[in-house]
Parts: sequence; C-alpha cells; structure tokens
Amino acid sequence: MTDLISNLQWRYATKKMLPGKTVPEEKVARIVEAIRLAPSANGLQPYQVIVVSNKALLEKLKVAGNGQTQIADCSHLLVFAAWDNYTPTRINYFFDLAIQVRGGGDEAWESYRQSLIKQFGMRDGKTNFEHAARQAYLGLGVALAAAAEEKVDSTPMEGFDPNQVDEILNLPALGLKSVALMPLGYRDAANDWLLKQAKVRRSSETFVIKRT
Repeated sequence: MTDLISNLQWRYATKKMLPGKTVPEEKVARIVEAIRLAPSANGLQPYQVIVVSNKALLEKLKVAGNGQTQIADCSHLLVFAAWDNYTPTRINYFFDLAIQVRGGGDEAWESYRQSLIKQFGMRDGKTNFEHAARQAYLGLGVALAAAAEEKVDSTPMEGFDPNQVDEILNLPALGLKSVALMPLGYRDAANDWLLKQAKVRRSSETFVIKRT
C-alpha cells in the first residue's frame, strides 16, 4: 500500500507527452488487464476499451479532442466506450459465461438473470447508457492507478466530441458510445507546465467525513 500511495503522489494529469517515446506493450497489457478486472454493477462489464496506437487515427482523434496534444503525442490512447443500452442478449451473455466458468446455474441464478432483464428493460435507453457509463468510470479509475504503478503517465479526458470519436472508431456499429479518453505515454519534463506544480488535494480532515 505504501508503494501505491507513493505512485499516486507521483502521477498527475500529464499535459505534455514525449511523442517519440513508446510505452512497452507488456505495460499496456497489464494496465488493460487491470481494467478488465475492475468491478462493475452486477458484474456485467457494460463497456469496452479500445486501444489506439495508429498515428493517423490519433491525429483524427486529436481534432475530436479539441486539439489536446496528448491525444496525438501519446504512445497509446485508451478509449472507454459504454454500451448504448442494456439488452437481453448482452445480459444473457454474462449469465451464460458465468455458468460456463463456474459450472452450472440454479433457480436463484436464473431468477437473478430474469430480474435484471426486466429491470433494465423497464428503463429508457438514455438512462441505461448513463448507468453503463458510470461503470466505465470505475474502470478509468483503476486504469489511472494501474498506470501509476507501471510508472506510465496518463491523463483522464472528457473534453472531446463523443460523436466525432464514435464516428472515427465506428462505435455505433458495435453498440458503443465513447465516454472517456486516457492517453498513455511519458511526460515531457522540459515542457509540461503542470509537472512542477504541487499536487493540490483537500486535507483528510476536510475530505473524509466519519460517523463513528
């Protein structure tokens, strides 16, 4: 835990990355694996991660990202894309997979399956998408911590046009909508103005509320 806290103190939202420095694939793979293992409501994992390293695609995504240079200068860009809706097919996939992995289901498991299909079926698509997007943010948080553990710089981003990103990556065909971007790379220490700034966080006394 000491190392985790130290690494979280080391990380910051990197504003300038070295465009010629590549993150080793094994580090990227471990960060993505950490996202895959992240928690999600009902364990459904209602989002996917698109890993982009193609430079031509990154330049297009930079435009969709309001010209933020990290998008084109990074080594790999992680795009968190949530399900556009919960459907019986998507829910059944998880339950069938769980039966396959765990070895059989039971009446309670099937009741749980049907209750989720009914629950999400009663909601409109917008509400379901927003729920799925919140699960993607759980993965984003894990990804930021995992990148810090790997001593890889990163930046969580919402400042982009999701419709443009979706079109560039053909996400509608997959039933997905982009919700967050996370460039991976290495800080440009000579040109990143934020690097030399002290990390500003509220004190534990003003941040944590205890009820004992």
